[in-house]
Amino acid sequence: MEAITAQTIKKKGNNIPRISFGNLLSMRNMAYASIAFNVLNPFLSKEIPPAELESILDDAYDPKKIPTEVQNVTGKTSIMWLTNGPTYSFKDYAARFFSRALNHFLSKKGLRRTVVVATSGDTGGAVADSLYGLDNVDNIVFFPKGTISEGQRRQMTTLGGNVHAFEINGDFDVCQALAKTILGDKEFAREVFHDEERFTSANSISVGRLLPQAVYPFFAYSRVADIYEEMIAVIPSGNFGDMMGTVIAKEMGLPISLIICGVNENTEFPDFLRTGKYVVSPSRSSPSSAMMVSHPSNLARLIDFYGGHMSDERDPATMKVKREGVIDRMPDMDAMRRDIISESIDNERHYTTMSYVYFEHKVILDPHTAVGWAALEDHLKGRHDQLAVIYATADPGKFPLDVMKATGIDPDLPEGMRRQASAQERIYSITSEPEYTEQGMKLSVRQIEEAKSEIRTIFS
Repeated sequence: MEAITAQTIKKKGNNIPRISFGNLLSMRNMAYASIAFNVLNPFLSKEIPPAELESILDDAYDPKKIPTEVQNVTGKTSIMWLTNGPTYSFKDYAARFFSRALNHFLSKKGLRRTVVVATSGDTGGAVADSLYGLDNVDNIVFFPKGTISEGQRRQMTTLGGNVHAFEINGDFDVCQALAKTILGDKEFAREVFHDEERFTSANSISVGRLLPQAVYPFFAYSRVADIYEEMIAVIPSGNFGDMMGTVIAKEMGLPISLIICGVNENTEFPDFLRTGKYVVSPSRSSPSSAMMVSHPSNLARLIDFYGGHMSDERDPATMKVKREGVIDRMPDMDAMRRDIISESIDNERHYTTMSYVYFEHKVILDPHTAVGWAALEDHLKGRHDQLAVIYATADPGKFPLDVMKATGIDPDLPEGMRRQASAQERIYSITSEPEYTEQGMKLSVRQIEEAKSEIRTIFS
């Protein structure tokens, strides 16, 4: 998959394959793995023979391990439950494909890679679980101390083996900066592994995790839409991988009338759509903890898709990031605004939405999915008279305190998490302080050096 770069995914004059209407109709009775094959094979056929891709997808999306359901809730509004996989998060879908495809290529080439990932909640557990025990990979995962739930943490820290979980003193943006630093340090990789290409990514910045997320809306459409009917895709999003996947699906020809991107109080993207100005602020705490992202990784890819260009401004001498998210060529804002709207949901409304949906419709939502529901409510003014599918991104049992606060209900802890609750943890703690700036916490040199020292010890 290394040949598929961000440049492959462009809106104007792009190389994105189109899905024929007949192909779209044929998906109505297909299993998730079969729909995934129809969506991904046009991108991957030159790199993975179709029979091998089918095998990878059948393994990744075995319905006994990761069943997918679409539930009509009210009017023409449905919820797609992407929450029934091994770590009870939508992140399982992209992670399971990525891990199996990566192991497939490494096995053929006789190589080994160390996958470095930062997480604000669910990504780390999904990636770690998907990579655990595979023959040709190790995993390093960075997570922010104190801002993820105990259950989310244990999904990373109780695996052991080839999974190494690092607790970082800082927020998700610090973790993400550390991951990018390690990934880009070829000299360090050569020092530790004698292989400058040893590190690879599994965050949503990885195209190997991005493309599988284009499958979600195709599956949803196959379950809810009539012929030629258009669908609103409603996406609670933090790092924008699920949203960018849906943008790709729309460009492939899926009849999506509108993409609604729900965010929490980190309002950089809706502010940008409204004003045309992108300003990164310190990340703000939220019940939707996995979406506490002030500078989404995939935003640069979205800007590029609509003809613009975004990059980080770096110090020429040290290459340290001085300013994030600098747009030196504006995208086609009119086209972006036609395709996408973004709604910010404040912290209190997470809870009022969870309460309303439970008492009105007897459906328990986690805080992230509640953001999607509230964003759709804002757009439809409560009417639910347009075909819409909300992506449910996490099992509510992963957020028992939030669910209890909103509904008075103590949700069941998923079975796998019950087992992990008493398992022994292995945590590597990076205790060095980040830098504190007017723009929020930033990765410090001491944190980088401490993380490198731990990695040297682990792999020596």
